[in-house]
Amino acid sequence: MKQGFRQSMAWLHTWTGLLVGWVLLLIFMGGTSSYYKQEISRWMRPELPITQVDTTTAVASAERYLQHNAGDALSWNVTLPDARTQAIEMYWMNPPAPEGAPARRAYGQATVDPGTGEEVAARETRGGEFLYRLHFDLHYIPVVWARYIVGFCAMFMLVAIITGVITHKKIFKDFFTFRPGKGQRSWLDFHNVSAVLALPYHAMITYTGIVTLVFMYLPWAIDARYPGNEMQYYAEAANRISDSGPAAGKPATMRPLKELLARANAEWPGVDIGTMSVANPGDANATVDFGVRPSSISNIAPSLRYDAVTGRLLERSPPPGGATQTYGTLYGLHMARFADPALRLLFFGCGLLGCLMVASGAVLWAQKERPKHLKAGRIGFGLRLVDALNIGAVAGLPIAFAAYFWGNRLLPVGIEGRANLEQNVFFWAWGVAMLAAFAWPKRSMWWAQLYVGAVMFAGIPLVNALTTGIHLGVTLPAGLWSLAGVDLVCLALGICLAVAARRVQRWQPPVPASQRKARVQAAAPAIATPPVGEGA
Repeated sequence: MKQGFRQSMAWLHTWTGLLVGWVLLLIFMGGTSSYYKQEISRWMRPELPITQVDTTTAVASAERYLQHNAGDALSWNVTLPDARTQAIEMYWMNPPAPEGAPARRAYGQATVDPGTGEEVAARETRGGEFLYRLHFDLHYIPVVWARYIVGFCAMFMLVAIITGVITHKKIFKDFFTFRPGKGQRSWLDFHNVSAVLALPYHAMITYTGIVTLVFMYLPWAIDARYPGNEMQYYAEAANRISDSGPAAGKPATMRPLKELLARANAEWPGVDIGTMSVANPGDANATVDFGVRPSSISNIAPSLRYDAVTGRLLERSPPPGGATQTYGTLYGLHMARFADPALRLLFFGCGLLGCLMVASGAVLWAQKERPKHLKAGRIGFGLRLVDALNIGAVAGLPIAFAAYFWGNRLLPVGIEGRANLEQNVFFWAWGVAMLAAFAWPKRSMWWAQLYVGAVMFAGIPLVNALTTGIHLGVTLPAGLWSLAGVDLVCLALGICLAVAARRVQRWQPPVPASQRKARVQAAAPAIATPPVGEGA
């Protein structure tokens, strides 16, 4: 090792961060927005009800709808509403069509108003689920390959975090140091502050992100212990109840599901039941499973199974073992489903700092390399490529995210394949921004794209008010913060992007010390020299 240890770590930190930085920025942006996945999904379906009902009423409404519309189904699966989602989401498995009859879809689904039990004709959208999936499934490429790419980037990120800590001589001083208007020095300070301020979060979210997919990357232990039966492992690891038995083939009247819900609440006093699954509805062998909505750090949630005909408790999920609880805790930390509103806001803020950390690191590399290229008299291909990717990712991705929300409001509600079109709008907007960056990777493109992103984000509350009835004039007086929050955050992001665009537009490179000294000397008044022969 020709260089010292810290210098070697600095080299490793630079290149592990730069090579995957643009993909990491997409991952961080999608993952950060996922903390409010439910709120985004709710905002993107303005037709859904805004009233909140208790769980018992929701269960009765779900049962009434399913019996009327899916009475012959093989199973029912229901996600019950909570404070963040005011609608019942359900799907069911249809039986095979009788011989000679037209083919039917294998599954049915519906969104139901929990108060009335009527289906809601809400617009087709993937909502926040698209942004959530984007941060580990990417898009347009096979899921398996996407998750390998994301895992590879996460491992590089973990190396960058560790080497970054080693590289810092004065990490605690960097926590408080920011010197604006100093060119490269300012970018380094900004990168250090955004990294150190949320360092525990960055390390946690990167490591737990790898852990969530660790069995995909290292499947050999599962193959050895569960040969040919991988699903059994996942069932045991998730602490799930065993599969329900087949239908008896004898019709039977089930007990009201709200009665079984009351029994589950008595068995688990004070818990929040979030899911309900019915196997073999209307059959003598019908069973009902109730699942608890995760409220602790661990993502492992217990469940109960009842005989739907007799009401007898059949099975409860066993207490998780140490390995299961450890995995569930790490997985739960990454997902943050346990977080209350204040903690979720903190996670969101740390995620935004992560986006700034990755973005400033990529820009910092270009700032450090530029003087070398200017001294040589030409901008090389590598720096030009990094400049274009930086503009297309750092300034272009906000345009894509804002375009996704605009597409949700402006695309015709009844158009076929609407959800896919919304997703395509995201990538069309990003593609245009990236092409523009490659065509003109200059500072003017930086502020132009930042201004576009600012106008698009700040305009989201306006286009929402012009196209729906859930605008800020309604949601703020009614205290509907899950809806108003999306508008307010978009407005705040627009303001931040506008400030950044303005600073980039007005920025002037700092004058080198040698030039400042020369200017001072040139401006100083000349000192008169007395003629020869004249003196004291």
